[in-house]
Amino acid sequence: MMARWFSIRLFSTILLAGTVAACGGGARSSSRSSPTPERPEGASAQEVDALWKSAQDKVHRGKWGDALKELERVLLELGPGDPRATQARFYLGEAHFALGNHLEAAREFRRVSDETPNDKLAPEALLRVGDVYADLWRRPELDPSYGQTALATYQELLNRYPGGSAAARAQERISELQERFAYKEYRAAIYYYRLKAYDSAVLYLKDLVATYPRTAIAPEALVKLVQAYEKLGYREDVQETCGYLRRFHPNAPGSSLVCPPDTTGAS
Repeated sequence: MMARWFSIRLFSTILLAGTVAACGGGARSSSRSSPTPERPEGASAQEVDALWKSAQDKVHRGKWGDALKELERVLLELGPGDPRATQARFYLGEAHFALGNHLEAAREFRRVSDETPNDKLAPEALLRVGDVYADLWRRPELDPSYGQTALATYQELLNRYPGGSAAARAQERISELQERFAYKEYRAAIYYYRLKAYDSAVLYLKDLVATYPRTAIAPEALVKLVQAYEKLGYREDVQETCGYLRRFHPNAPGSSLVCPPDTTGAS
């Protein structure tokens, strides 16, 4: 009787173990055979068109934060060779510029001009690169590195795309920058002049007049140069500079006070 009970107990244990093993194996098999989730597909052509129109609308209304996000999405969705990509990148540069992200703006504009040099937007993009760096140099007394980069960029535009409207505007920007550079030189000269370091003042003033002769500050710089020469006792340089003043800037404020009367035509 005892032997029979033991046989039944052993059979039940074996059966239970087999059932558990089968369930465990089935779980592992189910895990291995579960399908891998598919990657979401890109936006349809209709969705891209709608997104592009929405981004354009944000740009035209000056909603730069929203435009930035939508333009970045547009650039991810546009296919290779899509002509809207260049316009989208140009708009992206404008969005960064408007939001104060100057270096990011310069990078996007530069990509337009360098990666699509034959596109009609390339000259405009290069102009905007210069504008970004010019805007970074707002105060002439600061380090002029950004101003020099802006000047070099505008000159690059004149060389690469001469004769167009962008080149004409670049020439205007160059004139504006030259005024600021000349003013920076003049401030440095005045600083040394007030310290009675007249030789140093003369160096800055001569460089200003030679480099930026058509700027608004040039006549004033010439008058100050005459005064510095007077302080140093350089009579010949006084006469030469006064002759230049009479010839090219006869109405310069203060010139009649620092320059002796011209007697060369007297009988």
